[in-house]
Amino acid sequence: MSGTIGSNIVRHSGTIAETAAGLSWTTAVVTGSTVTVEAGNGYFINTTSNACTVTLPSSAEAGDQIVLVDYARTWGTNAITIDSNGLNYQGDDDSYEVEYTTDGQSLNIVYSDSTKGWLPLEDDVAADEPEPPPTQKAIFAYGGSYLSMSNLVNSSGVIASDVSGVGTARNNLGAATYGLDKAIFAYGITDADVSMSNLVNNSGTVARDVTGVGTARDSLSATNFGGDKAIFAYGKTGSLVSLKNLVSNSGVIAADVSGVGTARQWLASAKYGGDKALFAFGNTGSVSSLKNLVSNSGVVAADVSGVGTARGGLKATNYGGDKAIFAYGYAGGYVSMSNLVNNSGVVAADVSGVGTGRERLEAAGFSTSA
Repeated sequence: MSGTIGSNIVRHSGTIAETAAGLSWTTAVVTGSTVTVEAGNGYFINTTSNACTVTLPSSAEAGDQIVLVDYARTWGTNAITIDSNGLNYQGDDDSYEVEYTTDGQSLNIVYSDSTKGWLPLEDDVAADEPEPPPTQKAIFAYGGSYLSMSNLVNSSGVIASDVSGVGTARNNLGAATYGLDKAIFAYGITDADVSMSNLVNNSGTVARDVTGVGTARDSLSATNFGGDKAIFAYGKTGSLVSLKNLVSNSGVIAADVSGVGTARQWLASAKYGGDKALFAFGNTGSVSSLKNLVSNSGVVAADVSGVGTARGGLKATNYGGDKAIFAYGYAGGYVSMSNLVNNSGVVAADVSGVGTGRERLEAAGFSTSA
């Protein structure tokens, strides 16, 4: 006969625990607003959408251990609250409020005795959040009266000579970074709307057309999200459309996803919060004051209205590592205003008089210094 002999914990009371020795990690990420945990387990707590109350066991013995980890680095926005369930926590009874409110935190607690109860072994913070490498170069491409050319920009900001014949000539397309160090141009209009993309490698070479990459359209917007992916959304065909196309970190454009908010064109988009994005403003037949947040998995949230002066033809860019700014545009006339976006995706009130009013400009981040 053959078999495997597993280890079991001998508890303080002398009973043999049923679980295997050592910590057992739960496979399902906790996303709910409440969770009841058990000794001997580790839990990944994702508070992206809501805060979470963690209820500890109602009985425990010396040496019982539980580990909680901030799965999405969001405890600073939506905290976890510890319910010690009748037992003490660091010597205080469970009428005391215990919250952990720091992004990237992990909590390792062990039960001592009835006097002190649960005690943290560690409540460390993973301060070194991974970040994509800084963008050191840039590229302009297409535009005008249906041009097929590109111009590279080096890390000193010098624009190189025209390179022609870089795909189908068109304008009113979208572009975004993907895969941390590459770019993608897609859609646009020639004599009619087109459904095509052109990838750009990290040397600035524009690849040939890839056709049939979703609904042909123009006047859409695109941005990076999730660290290394991209999203194209909205625009117009014969009419305004409400759809998105996600782009993988290898530059593959996914099928259309429709119904992602109010159909519109001439809007702007940017990354915020390190790995999320938002689309805002635009023209729905008249200028609008809307935003749609995009999660770090590419899910577009419902419309939020009234986020500043309604306008179209503006532009947006990331700044400060985790924030964004929308500026300028057209609202019955050219406007000179900006709206800052914090790292939670909240669009601030208008700031006016920020330069000459204008529309259909462009914006991009630069430099990695303060």
